[in-house]
Amino acid sequence: MATAIDRIDSVAGRRMAANDADDGYRPGPDEAFMNERQLAYFRRKLLAWKDALLRESMGTLSQLQVDSNREADLSDRASSETDWSIELRTRDRQRKLVSKIDSALRRIDEGEYGYCEVTGEPISLGRLEARPIATMTLEAQERHERNEKVSRDD
Repeated sequence: MATAIDRIDSVAGRRMAANDADDGYRPGPDEAFMNERQLAYFRRKLLAWKDALLRESMGTLSQLQVDSNREADLSDRASSETDWSIELRTRDRQRKLVSKIDSALRRIDEGEYGYCEVTGEPISLGRLEARPIATMTLEAQERHERNEKVSRDD
């Protein structure tokens, strides 16, 4: 079951991957897992994603400063404030996402990237391609989410 943040992560990740301006290389199962080329690929992918998120947040900040309550009508102002509230919540989610990207970059530096933090098994390349900040295999993530749901239901 995907959370709202996971859906934002996934959409942003796909958008970023579509804009990935590398040499056409995609990691494949026929090469050593997390070799130097794969690590460099995922580092570029993560850095490009982080850069896009930071640029987008700077645009929001600039726009917020320009648009600060220009509306004279109270209804228009309330509508505008609601829009900005939603925008700021989105930016907060993206701030958390940047933190996850930084964590993934640290795992690359420490030689832990691509391996499940629960089982130690390799995370599939397909999962890392779709969600480069993944810290668990799909099976471990599903178990984690089931356990979370059970504990929330208690």
